[in-house]
Formats: sequence, structure tokens, C-alpha cells
Amino acid sequence: MNRTDGLVRRVKARDTESNGGSSSSAANHADQEDNKVDKEDEMEDCDSKETRLTLMEEVLLLGLKDKEGYTSFWNDCISSGLRGCILIELGLRGRIELERAGMRRKGLCTRKIILKSDTPTGDVLLDEALKHIKETYPPETIQSWIEYLSGETWNPLKIRYQLKNVRERLAKNLVEKGVLTTEKQNFLLFDMTTHPLTDNVIKCRLVKKIQDAVLTKWVNDPQRIGKRMLALILLAHASDVLENAFAPLNDDDYELAMRRVRELLDLDFEAESAKSNANEVIWAVFAAFTK
Repeated sequence: MNRTDGLVRRVKARDTESNGGSSSSAANHADQEDNKVDKEDEMEDCDSKETRLTLMEEVLLLGLKDKEGYTSFWNDCISSGLRGCILIELGLRGRIELERAGMRRKGLCTRKIILKSDTPTGDVLLDEALKHIKETYPPETIQSWIEYLSGETWNPLKIRYQLKNVRERLAKNLVEKGVLTTEKQNFLLFDMTTHPLTDNVIKCRLVKKIQDAVLTKWVNDPQRIGKRMLALILLAHASDVLENAFAPLNDDDYELAMRRVRELLDLDFEAESAKSNANEVIWAVFAAFTK
């Protein structure tokens, strides 16, 4: 990736301009991706910017018990699911991409994550993950990064990549956005910080948005479903919290919604990722969770 140095000052200057232009181009591309994400958010959701949520926040909000303010103690999927959300957010924002498939047509699960832009996103968790990806050489696969960011690795050299207290940090973001509040609850042997729901409107809107996507607004083509909505549905399923969005439905709608989710899960992710305008990072994360 590094250019060789020139032998004369003019060549060096040209290289410097080229590298500067490349860096500037990457930053501009990242800005364009951020703007694109904002526009997609506005099309999918009419919330104001103050209440716009990231994928991680939406998945956590689905998993939190409204009054108790914590996720189920039996849910051991949400930790890795939230890390998958982080990678997809970085992919949607133009910060990471997959290496080329090459002549041998490498599968999604074997292709490595490549840094596309190191421009900060403004989100602490995303920027922390982006920093780890930037500093890692040789590059790693999506599956490996989900394990590293979750701390689920036997490699002692990779433990430093673990993102700690992710649920608590996301909950605090939601407190700052006025969606949750903070309380202390006593659980006999220990005290625990909890985050009960304060703004039921935002969660109801999130639940309805998911229900509509698989019912009244269903389109029988995953490429026509918004990328963020597609990611939300499948990562909520991977995090074992999608059931919470479908629980209020009557039996017929519930059965229809689950059937359509299964249709999405049964897709050929490799084929979908090869289609024009597809975001390969999204499909690679899906593939990692259905492996």
C-alpha cells in the first residue's frame, strides 16, 4: 500500500500530493457515505436527529425489559449480535469493506475486512472498533472480528480488541437520548444498575417499523428492503430479541412474520452479496451468524 519514495524533489512532491489526494478522497467518500446513511435513515424513519438510533441501540432496546431495564439473563446471543451491528454500521458508513473475492472467488466468510476510511464516525464504540481494525495486520475475517470484539477468543494477543461494557455504554447513550433512565436495583446479593424505559413512543415506533417491514410493507426481494432495516431484522434475530417485536402480533400475523424472516435467513448470501448495489459487509455478517 506504501508507494516507493521518489529520487528527486518533484517526484516526492507528486507522491505527497497523490497520497494527500488519496487520503482526502477516502475522507470525502466517508462523508458521502455518512450523508447517504442519514438520508436512508430519514426515508425509513421520521424521527428527529436527537432520537435517531444506531443499529446497536435498536437491538439493545428490543432486548431490554421495559420496566426492569435489563436484558434477559438467559440471552447469551446479544453480546455477539451487538458486535455484528458495529461491523455493519462501519460498513454502511463507508469505513470498512471486504477484500476482493479474486479469481478463486473466495467466500464471504473467508474474505478479510479492509479499512476503507479511518475518518472518525463520532460514535465512541464505532471509532474504538475502527481503531482496532486499522491497527491489525494482516487483516482478519468478519467471524474473527465478531469474536475479538466480544472477547470470545483463545488468542491472548487478541484479547485487547475486546470492546468492554458495550451494553452499559449503549444504554447510557439511550439515556442521553431520553429513551431510558438509570436506576439501581437490589438483587439480594448485589446491586445492579438498570435502565428502565422512559420514552415508550420511540420503542413502539421501532417495534411497529419492524412489524411493518415484514407485513404491510413486505417486498419479496431483499435488495428492495432498506439495508438498515434488513440488518436490523436479521441481527435482532441473531441476538435473540426479534421475538420481542413480534410478541404483540395476533397468531396469523405472527406466523406470517416469522415465515418471512425464515425466507430471509434461507437466502443465498453469497449470491445476494454479488448483486449490484449490495453491501458485502452486511451479507458477510449474516453469513457469519448462520454458519
